[in-house]
Amino acid sequence: MRTAVALVSARAARGLDADMPPLLAAFGAAGAHAEIVDWDEPKADWARFDAALLRSAWDYTERLGEFLAWVERVASLTMLLNPPPVVRWNADKHYLLELARSGLPVVPSSFAEPGADCGAALEEFLARQTCAQLVVKPAVGAGSRDTCRHARTAVAETLVHMRRLLDAGRSVLLQPYLEGVDAQGETAVIHIGGDFSHAVRKGPLLPLGAPSTEALFAPEEITVRAPGMDELSVAQRVLAALPFGALLYARVDLIRDAAGTPCLLELELTEPSLYFGHAPGSAQRLVGATLARLA
Repeated sequence: MRTAVALVSARAARGLDADMPPLLAAFGAAGAHAEIVDWDEPKADWARFDAALLRSAWDYTERLGEFLAWVERVASLTMLLNPPPVVRWNADKHYLLELARSGLPVVPSSFAEPGADCGAALEEFLARQTCAQLVVKPAVGAGSRDTCRHARTAVAETLVHMRRLLDAGRSVLLQPYLEGVDAQGETAVIHIGGDFSHAVRKGPLLPLGAPSTEALFAPEEITVRAPGMDELSVAQRVLAALPFGALLYARVDLIRDAAGTPCLLELELTEPSLYFGHAPGSAQRLVGATLARLA
């Protein structure tokens, strides 16, 4: 019987995940059966799959409790990749504090929790940071939804954004806007099976003062990028610091600070786009690594 793999998605993401066609083709070429299944499909028989590969369950951020319960249930029926401890840890950006405490270069990150005085939280953040602009985003979020860039002086506008998230029971992440991203973009360093696979440049996403995207994710400008040795080193240090062993897939998003040091913006271990279309052979690498774990 052929190996069967579920490529986990969401109804809202159908047709939007550019990684799916090359991944389906690569599994087929390897002699395996792969099919797209929505994570919340009530009729899905997860036990008939040898593995469930998390790909584009991009609506989970508004339903985190439900999603994490699904993660545990499916992991009891088949091999979930990446596994539940990774998903639980990575779903909330409070992990950035843990990595920063480990001595890793992380974009400075502060959090305001529901029930907190957001005015005091913002004042404290601005007292510590000299940035001309800042980014406000939910601690549990994806696709730049509910994320905005604000001028340091736009205090009233920033507080409205923070209060909207806090009133919805969502923790808020504050980070300085590193202006080098406007010219250099981000570097997304992608590892498959524990090894470096490829990297891309992501153009700047957040126009100053613009409302957050209403779509499932903000449009991205993606091009091929050869990462610097310092970027590869930071990505490897970040992944080596995790307590999970070699992961099937990981995307390390880096931005250079004013001194040119690559800093971790986000660590994508749950459902990241891996940009197979920009790296020939990368979908095949993920398929090979997945099948090796099932062997």
